[in-house]
Amino acid sequence: MLIVEDNDRLAMLIAEGLQRRGFSCDIAGSLASADNAMDGAAYDAIALDLGLPDGDGIDWLAKRRRCGQVPPAIIQTARGALEDRVTGLDAGADDYVVKPVEIDELAARIRALLRRPGPRMQSVLEVGDLAFDAARRSARYCGRAIELSRREADLLELLMRRAGTVVPRGAIEDALYSFNEPVTPNAVEAAMSRLRRKLDEVGASENLHTIRGVGYMLRETAI
Repeated sequence: MLIVEDNDRLAMLIAEGLQRRGFSCDIAGSLASADNAMDGAAYDAIALDLGLPDGDGIDWLAKRRRCGQVPPAIIQTARGALEDRVTGLDAGADDYVVKPVEIDELAARIRALLRRPGPRMQSVLEVGDLAFDAARRSARYCGRAIELSRREADLLELLMRRAGTVVPRGAIEDALYSFNEPVTPNAVEAAMSRLRRKLDEVGASENLHTIRGVGYMLRETAI
């Protein structure tokens, strides 16, 4: 998910807290940075501050919502008046919390957003007998649970959302690792190897394919 917050220390605390609870997070310190991030990656949700250095989050959210270019968004701000909450929700926010908020509550609200039915983001993904619950971060194959780490779950979700198409190595790296996180040259290959081993344990690895020199692809049926 994307955290739009100009207070660097607070943004890092939120990101670290959510990462410990199973979310992969990027941080944008301005609306321009948020635009750049969203143009380069697909996010399940956004935690949005309102008083950003280059504009007001409500105006930005309303503009992107009119263009259909924003995932579920939760406003997180110090503005707690009723009028502010109504304005934020009318602008297109899916939820609104007033700072300070406990990280467990924020994580629970995000999970609730991801469980909501609707066209924005499918919560339960299915590719053949393989199923992934994006809200609960859990996977099953033919009814058998697959134990996944946070990064393995993120990788499987990415592949399942793009099932039947090749996912380039660069896109996987962008999705799995935040902007300021060091990435070793073989990080994607190592993550894919771990995921393949987990899938192999339940007999689900035959449809995960390496496209040499390009990336990886998950298919419902073997090639």
